[in-house]
Amino acid sequence: MSQLPQAQAGLAAGATLRRGAESCAGRDCNDLDRSAQKAAPTLTEDTDLMTASFPRLVATDLDGTIVRSDGTISPRTLAALSRIEQAGAQLVFVTGRPPRVMGDIAAVFSHQGVALCSNGALIYDMHADRIIGEHLIPPLELAEAARRLRDAIPEIGLAVESAHGLTGDGRYEAGAWDDDVSIRRLPDAELFSRPAAKLLGRHPWLSADELLALASPAVAGVVTVYHSNGPRLVEASAAGVSKASALASLAAEQGIPPTAVVAFGDMPNDLPMLAWAGTSYAVANAHPDVLAAADHVIASNDEDGVAQVIERLFPPFWQQP
Repeated sequence: MSQLPQAQAGLAAGATLRRGAESCAGRDCNDLDRSAQKAAPTLTEDTDLMTASFPRLVATDLDGTIVRSDGTISPRTLAALSRIEQAGAQLVFVTGRPPRVMGDIAAVFSHQGVALCSNGALIYDMHADRIIGEHLIPPLELAEAARRLRDAIPEIGLAVESAHGLTGDGRYEAGAWDDDVSIRRLPDAELFSRPAAKLLGRHPWLSADELLALASPAVAGVVTVYHSNGPRLVEASAAGVSKASALASLAAEQGIPPTAVVAFGDMPNDLPMLAWAGTSYAVANAHPDVLAAADHVIASNDEDGVAQVIERLFPPFWQQP
């Protein structure tokens, strides 16, 4: 992968929030069921968030993490994120979104920086508006994963995501991210004939958690399967590809060790990234598995939880005049 430019801090408005995550808005986050958490402390004024200097890289998911339930990012979060690069650190967005729905993000960031898209499969240069790195599912593995998913979950509909479009079989049901494209319906011989960023599977009634439980053993060793809480949706990337793998590659190119990275997330597709980063944070509205795995549980996306942490990690006196 070529050297990647630094990502820039900014504000993204009008994003679509993932469904299914509970928020603690309107009540104390300490009221959450702590039995589901990994003895994770909540953020307090006395919490020592970093034992050394401020982090060199901050990685954050978008939807459900910094994007609020009304589809916006608050002015407070914008102001907090702007401190990161002013302090000489890097801000990286790591998202399940494909590049085709990153236009609003790129526009507000003045088309600067890099986003790790499609769960790490596509590296998107927002300045040049082009893909600068790909980690795709080869056609043979794509077809084999599709066959196994259909065998394990007969009612599932499948689609193939590329950098700029979506194709599907006759059963695949369009979702929120598909509003901007017309899904081309193709026969299997054509549908699985080219490398793909992601393989998507949507079921008429099974939840994302139920689908993941069925799909994981079925496609083990062929693709990496996960979910981001899309309605009745399971997703797959090339074997070994995840938010963590893409972020680790970017950090290594910059000479940044995992111990100097902090990461924020809310859904199971964030788990590898949270495990890799030196310090991990789950927003209070996160999936129970994420709450259990993160080092810290913070306020929800609607309560600007990420901003609260960034303000602590990057106090105003670190800003450049």
